[in-house]
Amino acid sequence: MTTPGAEARTARRTTPRSTRRSTRRSAVRTARGGALLAAVLALLTGVALGGPPTAAAESTRAALWFDDRAATEVAVDGGRFTDGHGREVVLRGFNVSGETKLDENGGLPFADVADARTSATALRSLTGGNAVRFLLSWAYVEPEPGRIDTAYLRRATEQIRALLDAGLRVFPDFHQDLHSRYLFDKDSWYTGDGAPRWAVEAGGYPRESCGICVLWGQNITQNQAVKSATRDFWTNRVLSVPTGTGTGTGTGTETTAVPVQTAFLDMAQQTMTYLARNLDADEFAGIVGFDPYNEPFAGEYAAGQSSRAWERDVLWPFYEKFRARMDAAGWRDKPVFVEPNMFWNANLDFARHEGGLLDAGNAGARYVFNTHFYDQKAISGIFMWGKANDGQYSTDFTTVRDRSAALGTTGIVSEFGHPLNGTTADKAPSVNKALYQALDSRLPGANWWAGAARSGPVLSGTQWQWDIYSGRHREAMNGNPDKILTQGDAWNDEDMSAVGLDASGKAVLRQDTRLLDRLYPGAVAGRTVAFTYEDRSRDGGTTLSWNRIPDTLPNTARLVGTGRYGVLVWRSEGATRAPTQLHLPSGFTAASSTVVSDLGTATGLPAYTAQGQSADHALAAATEPGTADAQRLLLTAPPAADTAGTLHYALVAEGPATPELRAAAQRELSAWAASTAFPGLPAAP
Repeated sequence: MTTPGAEARTARRTTPRSTRRSTRRSAVRTARGGALLAAVLALLTGVALGGPPTAAAESTRAALWFDDRAATEVAVDGGRFTDGHGREVVLRGFNVSGETKLDENGGLPFADVADARTSATALRSLTGGNAVRFLLSWAYVEPEPGRIDTAYLRRATEQIRALLDAGLRVFPDFHQDLHSRYLFDKDSWYTGDGAPRWAVEAGGYPRESCGICVLWGQNITQNQAVKSATRDFWTNRVLSVPTGTGTGTGTGTETTAVPVQTAFLDMAQQTMTYLARNLDADEFAGIVGFDPYNEPFAGEYAAGQSSRAWERDVLWPFYEKFRARMDAAGWRDKPVFVEPNMFWNANLDFARHEGGLLDAGNAGARYVFNTHFYDQKAISGIFMWGKANDGQYSTDFTTVRDRSAALGTTGIVSEFGHPLNGTTADKAPSVNKALYQALDSRLPGANWWAGAARSGPVLSGTQWQWDIYSGRHREAMNGNPDKILTQGDAWNDEDMSAVGLDASGKAVLRQDTRLLDRLYPGAVAGRTVAFTYEDRSRDGGTTLSWNRIPDTLPNTARLVGTGRYGVLVWRSEGATRAPTQLHLPSGFTAASSTVVSDLGTATGLPAYTAQGQSADHALAAATEPGTADAQRLLLTAPPAADTAGTLHYALVAEGPATPELRAAAQRELSAWAASTAFPGLPAAP
């Protein structure tokens, strides 16, 4: 590996991000708690707390005291993600992006840093997402055995930096599908990505053929070339790789012995070392962890080997090796995002393999349970007729929560979604709504108010995918100049990007804004015990409303009306003065949104200000860090009312409400919260 340093330092910006942040923090302290945010906030009225709001004054970019490196850092603590302020963190966003599977931009998500910035800004502004899974390609990192392409890593680092600058957290992923594109013939119906050409050519695999395949994923279990190459990776087959010297063997070419999995681990360690050395401390704080291997599967089980035994004896030892490589590369304080057998939670019984890392014991805070979920029944067009319904995936995602807890860690669904084109695309609005609903709560909407004590923590998730080049590709499939793909994702006929560019080149959502721009608790000063969000997203001309407020809360129902609303219930741990933070979707304007909480009520929210770390208003608004327009709600409990174990709630609704109606709804919600047996804080370790 070329020693990183001068090359990357030359390419780095003149003023490091850490210097800019330090300067902003000093200015904030000088201004006794922070400049007033949000020129976008007009004069606000009707606030029930803290007197009349003050007009916004200075830049929306001004930093608040808690928007520092501590807020960016994410660790696993007590079975959840937490930031450096001790707040519970939910990661929400997208995979960036399937473009990495293609050759047109050299195995990177973006053609250049400018496109990375455009994409990051759009993601933050259009959806309020706070995290991305950033795809990397082994084939491009190590184009020749033992040679690391530092130019590729430099470009990847620059693109990651652009995402970090926009306020996104990042966890890289070494992506593979069907092992490698180099397994496939130039005229094949399918393609893959992942392993480099040299690893495939040295393997001597049979001519690829999927047989009778309707979906590209069938290659995983039907294409003998894919199965054999995948099996060789997991068994760490020693490949005889030509050295190119032309001497020393009977064939006229010298070879070197390369254990293929070991080569991958060596490459991964060098990649992580490069990132750790070439991101400054503030930037590296925004790297959450690393996903070692996308959608693992044995390829072929050994004789007598079960899927569970394969996870125990092959997959988990690989993750332990990867964990050691992370430690050696300077990633000791960051978790490894481990995926179980990709078929462990298939929702078609005949496709499911026993798994879920059942024998990993208590993995603890250095690991994150990382899984994917796609509704195979819905995608098939055969096994599920009609649309998804309220609670469609509650059981599936409850299983994810339970497996995470059993492993002594937290969980994330790092891929989910549904095709936006093709014969089953009509299911996408309802399927995706149900997927987000299951991330938010264990419960269907119809059961939420009566059973909120069982709602549980909010799951983190990154949707597949965010590709600004959607429908505008120029990919030569398998290198074939006669098969230039431009439509959709330009990869195996998929079309799943949530974003695209309009005729003017502006990034626009390809799915309902109400579905993708969501209220969610990005940071909670305590532990979430219940959350729900009724997004009122649409399926064509039909509004999907699955969470009806019960008749026992008539004033709350009147306040919400037919608008969008969410409810967060959390218990304080009394450990931080940093506020609880919820992203406010487009339409929840600071001037008109209504909040009803045990902390007070308001229609219209003042800009957040503070004296030191003491907030001037219990309910306030601010721009999202790294953006100029996306908004967040900040909830701060007074210290005297925020001792460990104190239960708090907040209902957030779009649109105004009178003080009288807010007061009536507050009485109802306080009685409801008091009568619901919400779980307490876990015992101290």
